[in-house]
Amino acid sequence: MKLLQRPLWRFWDESLSAQSRSALESFAADDTLCHAVGQNLSPPTLRTWVHRQTVVLGIQDHRLPYLEDGMEYLRTQGFSPIVRNSGGLAVVLDEEVLNISLVFSENGEAIDIPAGYEAMVDFVKLLLPEVEEKIEAYEIVGSYCPGDYDLSIGGKKFAGISQRRIRQGIAVQIYLCVGGSGSDRAELVREFYDRALQGEPTKFSYPEIKPDVMASLVELTGLPLTVQDLVIRCYQVIQEVADNVRIQSLAQEEMELYTSYLTRVVERNQKMLTKV
Repeated sequence: MKLLQRPLWRFWDESLSAQSRSALESFAADDTLCHAVGQNLSPPTLRTWVHRQTVVLGIQDHRLPYLEDGMEYLRTQGFSPIVRNSGGLAVVLDEEVLNISLVFSENGEAIDIPAGYEAMVDFVKLLLPEVEEKIEAYEIVGSYCPGDYDLSIGGKKFAGISQRRIRQGIAVQIYLCVGGSGSDRAELVREFYDRALQGEPTKFSYPEIKPDVMASLVELTGLPLTVQDLVIRCYQVIQEVADNVRIQSLAQEEMELYTSYLTRVVERNQKMLTKV
């Protein structure tokens, strides 16, 4: 909780404005925020973002032996595959998946990796007081992009957390499956891996996905939650833990950084996918 308590937070909501754009832009935005916040050019920032039908692949995914077959399947299902600029494995984004980034600076105070994850766990519990006591953080085997800080209720995963560190800035990112079917999303990724692996042995162990271990918050809680409900809650939570909240997108000096980071992200994505 200590990490969340800051004199000033910036709040930047892109839950509507980013939907028509590529998710690559969001990864460039978080890299920009890492740089600016990490160098104390900008205050700690909370950013909310949503992208339409996208499957975000991790670095390991681009090494799949039949990646093009897997990506072609995603395209036939109406999803755009991209490769993000960090580790992890495939995750699904759509209009009912809310992404939240908490960006901190460790310029002057070291923040270890577990502390970053715990800050996001604390934030989600503040976001969902109705089920706060039921939320657990541990790896859900059989989920897509499994990790030690998978968030679940009753053994079913509804969220996954990752971190990105640049220039003393730390972006702790989470995807929250708010509505829709968690198992349908997992089935999409399961089929992607089936087609991209085709039974061929690999050095890296890709997850064997079991769709029934994933669900959305609506499915798990019975609450009529929407992405916009949770965006409003994000703002309310940050108001509670900060002395002051500034609603602001990128400042002019950050836009130059953003242009540079976006170029890197786009070029890296093209490079990864042209290796197929």
